[in-house]
Amino acid sequence: MSLGDQPIVIKKVVKKGGGGHHGGAWKVAYADFVTAMMAFFLLMWLINTTSPEQKRGIADYFAPASVSETTSGSGGILGGTALGEDGAKANGSRSVIEELSTESRNPNDGKSTDGGKGQSAEDASTEALREELQKREAAAFASAAQSLRQALQDMPELSELSKNIIIDQTPEGLRIQLIDQEGRSMFNQGSAQPNDRAKLLLRAVSKVINQMPNRVSIYGHTSASVGGVKTENDWPLSAARANASRQILQGSGVDADRIYQVSGKATSEPLYPDDPTLPGNRRIAIVLLREAPVLPPDQGL
Repeated sequence: MSLGDQPIVIKKVVKKGGGGHHGGAWKVAYADFVTAMMAFFLLMWLINTTSPEQKRGIADYFAPASVSETTSGSGGILGGTALGEDGAKANGSRSVIEELSTESRNPNDGKSTDGGKGQSAEDASTEALREELQKREAAAFASAAQSLRQALQDMPELSELSKNIIIDQTPEGLRIQLIDQEGRSMFNQGSAQPNDRAKLLLRAVSKVINQMPNRVSIYGHTSASVGGVKTENDWPLSAARANASRQILQGSGVDADRIYQVSGKATSEPLYPDDPTLPGNRRIAIVLLREAPVLPPDQGL
């Protein structure tokens, strides 16, 4: 057979597609992944930009237990309402979210501010600060009273005089009264100078006063004479006793700048109104005033 008579053989190669990286199915999966990630980051951004009230409103919307029953619409979760104003004739959850958002921005918690009657945020803050200062002041007064009572118990020379002291809180402040007892007076009869037992008590009181920053008022009181007769000497005598007590306190370390008032009240304010002649009406009242202190007790307050 000659060379030109040889048969021609044609080999057909069939290519198989869709295998390996030459397919396109991965592009669809990747597109779904990118879309999901974009939705996820968009959700994170929305959560970060909404207020707690708005989050609560959204949570209430998607919680079936918190949705009230309604006879309009389907009666289901949506209850015939729509998320926007262009849906049904109701605002749906958007109105709830906007209302809560408005309340969160309103310092008056929804109260009307017409005519300046509503309480502003500054007023509320001032009131809260005032209440906190009053609580701290009351606690400081209670601690001072306890310190004085403890001092009377710890010192033998003062323990027997504990009945001569009355400690209470009044609208004016913490009041410490040194009163006369039958047979145990603070001043000799007709004298303006305190005796030894009164000096001991005044020095003990001064230690408590020095622990506090409040200013001090001192009042002198006398008792009525038998028969209720009032004498002109009661006024200067009560004032002189109050001033003598001031001198003892200052001599024990109380700063003179903290003395706010020294006055005599004679028999005008008896401790026992039913019997103005009782010895207990003769007394010295020392009041730590309930007011803003001259120097803050704690510079951090």
